Amino acid sequence: MAFDVNNTYTYLMAVQAMPPLTTFLRDRYFPSSEEDIFGTEKVLVEYRDGNKRLAPVIAPRYGGVTIQRQGSEMHEYEPPTIGPKRTTTIDDITRRGFGEAILPTITPAERESQLALRDAKELDDMITRREEAMAAELLQKNGYVLKRVADDLEVFDEFEIYFYDGTNNPANYTPSTPWNAAGADIFSDLHIMIKNLQQRGLPATDLIVNDGVADIIMNNEAIYKKLLIPDGKYNLGTVDPKELPAGASLIAVLNVQGRNISIISYTETYTDDSGNDVPFIADGTAILTAPNCGKTLYGAVTQIEQADMKRHTYGARRVPKPFVDADKNVSEVTLSSKPLLVPINKSPWQVANVVA
Repeated sequence: MAFDVNNTYTYLMAVQAMPPLTTFLRDRYFPSSEEDIFGTEKVLVEYRDGNKRLAPVIAPRYGGVTIQRQGSEMHEYEPPTIGPKRTTTIDDITRRGFGEAILPTITPAERESQLALRDAKELDDMITRREEAMAAELLQKNGYVLKRVADDLEVFDEFEIYFYDGTNNPANYTPSTPWNAAGADIFSDLHIMIKNLQQRGLPATDLIVNDGVADIIMNNEAIYKKLLIPDGKYNLGTVDPKELPAGASLIAVLNVQGRNISIISYTETYTDDSGNDVPFIADGTAILTAPNCGKTLYGAVTQIEQADMKRHTYGARRVPKPFVDADKNVSEVTLSSKPLLVPINKSPWQVANVVA
């Protein structure tokens, strides 16, 4: 039975029931819970430094020493709006569609419902890929810049957000020697990067790279020799490649002075506005961090709806807006989302350009 494609609430329920597109960076490092969906257009971002303070030692029979709570920073942002749109014409619902039988038996109303659901899934996937690109840029640059366009795609302004003060990104690390050069000490660089996070009470478990850097690591002579120590007295890592979700692969686990670091190769790409195939993780980049280092917040979407010409506000990850132009015999649906990907602590990652 066809559902009412012109009713926002039924459309919203259908969108929420669709299985989401699985992504690696967003889902592993910037997950979202129901508590991260705001009922207002603006969201509150709170983050702080890691904490490694010791509890005080007190004299006998003394009541205790007051410890001040750790401070945090809270900022209010209005997340950028992502809003892809899809148009449906009379021909789209009266003619045989893609994947239908040669002699279709469905009615135009049923075909309209099917197209609406298919369009919603494709638009949702596009939004998810945008969120994945935001996650990738945040991990690599400690912030991101988005181009906001309107009718003219050549005219835009920018939504810019960075999660550090000043001009120098404190998450950047420069290796002593490029990893593809003679004399590179990858273990030493990883140890320093781990310590930079450890000194601030932050975890380090994953090294995210593209396939080129993964090959450099696995072909490094020093690492190769340490992994092949024959006497069995050392366990400096394991090479047991495993496929992870959404285009990621666990290449190896390296033991860096007692810390097990998963070397994860992420090779997924996206198509940019010029039609170019672009990797989410730039060539030569290595990112050291840990799962759940950030989260994805969603602001509410406010829109004027055709049914009553009134404003409606929805707190949801995805909000559909159906519209019918009776004069042109077309209908359209816009799927809107207002995501903001943020770190939980200040600079919970180390980023290095490791290739000369």
